[in-house]
Amino acid sequence: MAAIVVVVFIPFTSDSSQSQDLQIVEVEIGKVINSFPGEGIVEPQSEVIILSPAASIIKEILKEVGSHVDAGEPIIILDPTPIQAEIDNIQDQLEVKQNALRKNQLNARSVKVDLEYNVQVKNLKIASLNSDLADQEQLLEVGGISPAKFEKTRQELELAEKDLLMLKEKNYIRLQQLEADDVGLRLQIEMQEKVLAAKEEALSKMIIRAPSAGIILSIRGKVGEKVNADRLLVEMSDLSTFKIQGKVDDDFSDHLKTGTKVYVVIDNQKLTGVVGTVSPVIRDRKIEFDVNLQESNHFKLRPNLNVNLEIVRAERDSVLRIVNGPVIGRGREHQVYVIESGQAVLHDIRTGLKTNEFVEIVEGLEEGDRIILSDNSSVKELHELELQR
Repeated sequence: MAAIVVVVFIPFTSDSSQSQDLQIVEVEIGKVINSFPGEGIVEPQSEVIILSPAASIIKEILKEVGSHVDAGEPIIILDPTPIQAEIDNIQDQLEVKQNALRKNQLNARSVKVDLEYNVQVKNLKIASLNSDLADQEQLLEVGGISPAKFEKTRQELELAEKDLLMLKEKNYIRLQQLEADDVGLRLQIEMQEKVLAAKEEALSKMIIRAPSAGIILSIRGKVGEKVNADRLLVEMSDLSTFKIQGKVDDDFSDHLKTGTKVYVVIDNQKLTGVVGTVSPVIRDRKIEFDVNLQESNHFKLRPNLNVNLEIVRAERDSVLRIVNGPVIGRGREHQVYVIESGQAVLHDIRTGLKTNEFVEIVEGLEEGDRIILSDNSSVKELHELELQR
């Protein structure tokens, strides 16, 4: 594009009447977002269900459906008597098993002493027979004892040694049995202790409390009603995180996809999100969809708050931009007046993404340039221009 420079010799200052008649904007760096509008309402991102911690009876209901509760606030009180009875029974069983373990340990010590004593007796008998056999062997050499008696003593020694081996094997098996009994009792006690801990934890939950701030959606049960363990008692919304339930005209259906970027406008502040589930059903020429927010716990979010949505078609970030105005027409190539040293100088520029609010500047301007946004005919009416080529 050939450069055309037009200079206005009447200076532009902040106090001049001419500059006050023209709209002047500054080139800046920012976002240019091409979007289409939608509407939405803030909803809790998830629901919470609370189950009965144990079989019991509903003793008292402290909150009504629709009421707001804070985290930790009591909702239902269950009768602790049934589970307390179970705890007492388990504790009695534990005492019996622990007593059995102590008796088994004492019995094991007693048996071990007896077994060691029997081995010592066998060893002493073998030592005595060894001594007798040695003496008899000397007597046999000089003819002081009959060979039959010597053979009898030798056989008694062999039998005693075999008895010792068998006794040691039986002792080993007996000790293994006692150890197995000990391990079995310990395992039973450990299992009972786990059951007891679970029951005691359930007892601490007999006052049903809200796990987080929320609104009670339903209460399943009445005062005096018996409930089993793990029965659904309370349904409530979780007010710690939120999502947006959005609507948009079905004319934009081709541009609304899961993952599409969305800006949620709350009090002139924009929260970023993306389209989640899109409903396949069109109601009253509107498409419904979820918006999942990056800051789902933002302090300005509250249930049933109506918000405006900007569903993004295209977006440019950190680009040169100017406010859209009369000087920007159709197409990509434009001529605008730039204020330079108090004079209006005509510049050729090329634009990119355009919205009703901003225009992306691709070429021809720099950050900080001051642009006459009014159409060029307004400038010509105010000033006599000299064309320089």
